[in-house]
Amino acid sequence: MKLKAVTTTTSALPGPRPASEARRPSAPIHLQAAGTSLVLDTTGPRLPRVLHWGRALGRADVEELAAIAAVSVRPVVTDSIDEPLPVGVLAESATGWSGTPGIQGSRRGVGFSPLFTTSNVDVAATPSQGGRVVISAHDDAAGLALELTVELTPAGIVGVQASLTNSGTDDYQLDHLSLNLPVPTAAAELLDFTGRHLRERAPQRHPFNLGSYVRSGRRGRTGADATLLLIAGEPGFGFRRGEVWGVHTAWSGNHVTYAERENTGVAMLAGGELLTSGEVVLNPGGKYGTPQLLGAYGNGLDEMSSRFHEYLRARPQHPRTPRLVALNTWEAVYFDHDLATLKALADRAARVGVERYILDDGWFRGRRDDSAGLGDWFVDDTVWPDGLHPLVNHVRALGMQFGLWFEPEMINLNSDAARAHPEWVMSNGTRLPPSARNQHVLDLGNPDAFAYVLERMDALVGEYRIDYIKWDHNRDLVDAGHPRAGTPGVHDQTLAAYRLMDELRERYPSLEIESCSSGGARADLGVLQRAERIWASDCIDPLERQSIQRWTGLLLPPEMIGSHVGAPTAHTTGRTHVLDFRAGTAFFYHFGLEWDLTSASETDLVALGRWIELHKSFRELLHRGTVVRADHADPAHWLQGVVSKDGSEALFAFVAMQTGAWAPPGRIRLPGLDDELRYEVRLLHPVDPPRRHGLPAFPAWADHVVTLSGAALAGPGIQAPALQPEHLQLIHVVRTARP
Repeated sequence: MKLKAVTTTTSALPGPRPASEARRPSAPIHLQAAGTSLVLDTTGPRLPRVLHWGRALGRADVEELAAIAAVSVRPVVTDSIDEPLPVGVLAESATGWSGTPGIQGSRRGVGFSPLFTTSNVDVAATPSQGGRVVISAHDDAAGLALELTVELTPAGIVGVQASLTNSGTDDYQLDHLSLNLPVPTAAAELLDFTGRHLRERAPQRHPFNLGSYVRSGRRGRTGADATLLLIAGEPGFGFRRGEVWGVHTAWSGNHVTYAERENTGVAMLAGGELLTSGEVVLNPGGKYGTPQLLGAYGNGLDEMSSRFHEYLRARPQHPRTPRLVALNTWEAVYFDHDLATLKALADRAARVGVERYILDDGWFRGRRDDSAGLGDWFVDDTVWPDGLHPLVNHVRALGMQFGLWFEPEMINLNSDAARAHPEWVMSNGTRLPPSARNQHVLDLGNPDAFAYVLERMDALVGEYRIDYIKWDHNRDLVDAGHPRAGTPGVHDQTLAAYRLMDELRERYPSLEIESCSSGGARADLGVLQRAERIWASDCIDPLERQSIQRWTGLLLPPEMIGSHVGAPTAHTTGRTHVLDFRAGTAFFYHFGLEWDLTSASETDLVALGRWIELHKSFRELLHRGTVVRADHADPAHWLQGVVSKDGSEALFAFVAMQTGAWAPPGRIRLPGLDDELRYEVRLLHPVDPPRRHGLPAFPAWADHVVTLSGAALAGPGIQAPALQPEHLQLIHVVRTARP
């Protein structure tokens, strides 16, 4: 399509905005915050380059910054260009860079290799709180103007974003625009994530070799196989050791994130939107905005992760009220919507302490299975003759909020909407793409389709005073175009989905949105500018969830990750687990239930109520504190926890993922505490303590409250209990008043 307006993809990074002064600095710019320094060289005519991104430099003066720039100049080596040019935040082929060009496009082949000249640098910085640098540049021969924004937030997150304007007199086709952040030679190992439905965010490590390592997402959504972060670090880095640098491409459509190392020694992490040929054509004066590339540095994965968490928690839209315990009806009833059953489910939910009740798929016209009804967003009067009011009123009378499931971006061909408007179904214009889950994609780039969905959602949210939307997206986009024009449409679709969420949030400021997409297939910081949480996976098996949540939590704080207690036997894997393992796995996150409580025993209901009560008592700590993880020698045993900001309290979970290489499992270290403080340490048992013969086998200290310093707990540590595989134990640590 042809763009005439700025299409920025994310809101500005938070942070102070002191009065800025337009200038061309004569020395590199130093931004510093939260133990991170960013040194940016904007002194030359070319685009800015990053001289240093990593460990804080302290009070580096002008002379030292100039010296850093001087010692960063690469020498001329054999078989290279005579004057090596630095690689900027946007890598240009015209500088001699032979890796992936940061910009690709042309005017029917002309102007294929831009070379930008910096014309203005605008700096706004606050000591120790980061700042923002805006660089204006142009290439008059190519007819392009560029605005680059580079920021360091108070949390220590680096954000880079670009806006490209066609300043020429004819159309410019943009094929690619990505930005990068360089990493040092020491970053010789990569960690990224892949996965599939029901097994999202599986880690994979490999050397950071010469060449390109590219993670492309062409699914029209983030994708279950997408890498949430691409991390480079010192070989052998872990949660508590080794320097690491990680980046995230904040975009919910087609995207690319890649690591690249050239034989010149230059290495970078980069990302941007992945454009289909002809998808973005700029008219004269037209503008295109990239997604933000967000990066964090840390000494160990935990420190890097905590910077992302603090950045997200600092946003004005981040949820600050307690994350309500929810019950979602999907695995309890599926499409079998019966008022009496759903009321009975609500009764039991309220009894055990649930605070929000969410009615899942199956409530709208013709929706008795997944083959029909999507797009017909009217309550099915054959199932609900009085509308949803009887259930909504019953839920609210029990003191719970009410939430509702939607899949606004999708349509079944077997629906009134598709029969009336076949032109609303995304395609290349000559054929329908293959269906998935019996559904197709609704073209939200079509103004009529967008207006229809907005009107229906607005009407339902208003009529039922809906508190919460579970916003689903259950298929990849294939051949996703505007059917009448026959042009690609993923870019437009992504922006339209953002606009739809934004419009609903503007009309209903207290409305909360969950980003669900076949589970965790849309988990990115583009959609999470608009949603309060993600549904991490459709798999509620706690063993699988331990891994999914561990790695999702590198980017997202616990309160943004939905985690539910499922039935004793998991619907997706067939594995059976005890309640303590199921509840303990969900405990640290946005806690909820996905279980037919009408089938639960009285014993289980009592125990579940105790777990929910305990979760509520720790909710402030869990959803405001600092997440920590330990590097345990035996991969069969994991330890994670949350430490309060003042270091006065912590809660840990010691997890037996499988049988260990040795028994008992040895000492475990409890990281993140204040070395100088002393703490009381005790085991927590939400229900009755387990038996003491055989396994689990508890060390002698487990029968008492022991007092140790933070240094001792993080150093020699404590003897861990010997647990049965697929079990866990909570450990509570509280600062003692005793010296």
